[in-house]
Amino acid sequence: MDSLEFTKNYNDESTERGFQFEFYCDRCNNGFRTPFKAFGMGIVSGAVDTANSLLGGFLGRVSDATGRVSSASYERAHDQAFLEAANSLKPEFIQCPRCNQWVCRKSCWNTKRGICKSCAPDLGVEMSAAQASRSVEEVWAHAAMAEEDKKLATENWRETIRASCPDCNAPLATNAKFCPECGAKLKSSAHCTECGSKLQPGAKFCAECGTKAG
Repeated sequence: MDSLEFTKNYNDESTERGFQFEFYCDRCNNGFRTPFKAFGMGIVSGAVDTANSLLGGFLGRVSDATGRVSSASYERAHDQAFLEAANSLKPEFIQCPRCNQWVCRKSCWNTKRGICKSCAPDLGVEMSAAQASRSVEEVWAHAAMAEEDKKLATENWRETIRASCPDCNAPLATNAKFCPECGAKLKSSAHCTECGSKLQPGAKFCAECGTKAG
């Protein structure tokens, strides 16, 4: 068998009875576990050990011989099982050319940039996180101000930027108007019929005057 390509992002959960592996993302630590693949010689060896204990040691030499045979067979079967597991799950991961981490394609790969999201985060997500952080700072600063100094004019409130679609939860790489995955409308243009305030998406009542949304 040729040499096996391997990375650090896996756990070997194999036992003498069979083989199982876990491969996970270097960035989010989520991943996949392969189905358990039984090792025939391991099952035979376990059965001999059980029989040996029941018969008081008469099968001891048979058990030793089985162990010596199975050790070489086990290593070959283990390498083959690992190769099959790695090949089956390799399409789920991709190596970043900048940081060389193996990341999952589903959540941690920036397809537009061709590198992982640690090296090139989704701008929509970063914008939303930065905006939320700044908003928290402003809330604390606003709470510490004297009542007469508080500025509550409409022009001081900024548009909310979403990090993910409210319908399908797909991450948003930009400040989009519609979700690129499911087409859901992301920008709300509805206004209260009583006071004219902008209604938040999904709102049943106006947050300003309490009027029921039409």
